[in-house]
Amino acid sequence: MAPTLELDDIQGLLVRGYSSLKAACFLLLAVTDPPAARPALARAALRVTDGRTEPAESAVNLALTAEGLRRMGTLPPGLDGFPEEFVSGMTDPDRSRFLGDLGQDAPRHWRWGGPATPPVHVLALLYARDEPSLQRLEAELRQDLLATGGLTEVLRLATAELGDREPFGFRDGISQPLIEGLARTSRVTAARDGATADGDVVKAGEFVLGYPNEYGLLTDRPLLPDDGTGLLPREPGGTGADLGRNGSYLVFRQLHQDVQGFWGYLDDVTRRPDGTSDPAAREALAARMVGRWPGGAPLVHAPGQDDPARATDNDFGYVATDPDGLRCPLGAHIRRANPRDSLDPRPGSAESVAIGRRHRILRRGRSYGPRGGPHPPPTAADDTQGNGLHFLCLNANISRQFEFIQHTWLNNPGFNGLHDAPDPLVAPRGNHHATFTLQARPVRTRHVGLPQFVFVQGGAYFFLPGLRALRYLCTAAPRDGQR
Repeated sequence: MAPTLELDDIQGLLVRGYSSLKAACFLLLAVTDPPAARPALARAALRVTDGRTEPAESAVNLALTAEGLRRMGTLPPGLDGFPEEFVSGMTDPDRSRFLGDLGQDAPRHWRWGGPATPPVHVLALLYARDEPSLQRLEAELRQDLLATGGLTEVLRLATAELGDREPFGFRDGISQPLIEGLARTSRVTAARDGATADGDVVKAGEFVLGYPNEYGLLTDRPLLPDDGTGLLPREPGGTGADLGRNGSYLVFRQLHQDVQGFWGYLDDVTRRPDGTSDPAAREALAARMVGRWPGGAPLVHAPGQDDPARATDNDFGYVATDPDGLRCPLGAHIRRANPRDSLDPRPGSAESVAIGRRHRILRRGRSYGPRGGPHPPPTAADDTQGNGLHFLCLNANISRQFEFIQHTWLNNPGFNGLHDAPDPLVAPRGNHHATFTLQARPVRTRHVGLPQFVFVQGGAYFFLPGLRALRYLCTAAPRDGQR
């Protein structure tokens, strides 16, 4: 039976993407005085939105980095029970190499979260139905967090008004897993947001700590000895307190998208023999890199041209329909980010789909900057403010979910039997350009010298605690040396 999720203790961002709240901003904060920061965060915690109902006006969620948890002073300094990748952080040198954050993507070049920038300890995520409402919410939250000291602002990250297109101009948010125990809610949300439910119901424990995951186990999470506060849930079958229950890990990466460079490259390589632009060929090649047309129709079902009737089509696999990549290229972005039924050892089987469910993430990102897209290709003037995505995803196991997708599927130049072919859209290129192959009969087409289109400008791993855990972190007695 599906578990009963404790929605009153789960932050709302885990349950929904706030699609009706079109305005948002993210505040990156540092703890400068822990004794003063704890009551400030406790006041802000009273505003945190839980998962019970869809908010109509506004929403607030709070998360902390590993160093932020240490600075709060209410946990053991070693953060026992938290995973190594969270404790060491996204900018650990070994982790940077694993994620491909090298060269111009290296943390030393980041706007925030890197070794050369002020530390980030707390993330406040603010959402509202429109910009005036967001301004009012932000003013109130700033009063809670910043007016009495203890916390300082590192950076405010603005977002564009929520739409259905990402900066390159493609319909976004179509493929999202459904959470067991929330499947009905997820289907309603998916339908309202313009996405179809693909029947891919994933165990709640893949996203929410304290519930069985796809292995039938509880994902490792931080447990504490019972300290008598009564604030935390009890450890199932144990004597301690479960700090992790109803929490999750939030991955945040600021990704600059070179919209002008993307469409300019496509325009250059699809010109007619007389040198004139070929908009139809340009859009078709873009669709093959992504795996969907800009309108959203998947190439598996609409290989020749966009089909508005399939704009949110998400009910497809690859093995029976397109095993050789003749419709959707083997290296296309959506084929890598979610291989569906094409994973070994038995592609096309339920076992293959089950393996894929162990590597799903909940995406909660928001775009920033002016709108991009292909009609017409953006000019240099359009890109002066920068376009990009505040990539946010939620997962219970950063290593097995986000990092696995990033390293093994997106950045892997040998994915699906290819060679020198990382993800054509989002993967870093390192010191060399990449190749994108269009499978075809009798002869394939290879585009060599593919430049990089997406660049990392900041990032961090955060713990998104349950509401009871959040109150504990703010109000429990500090440990020795942390007063």
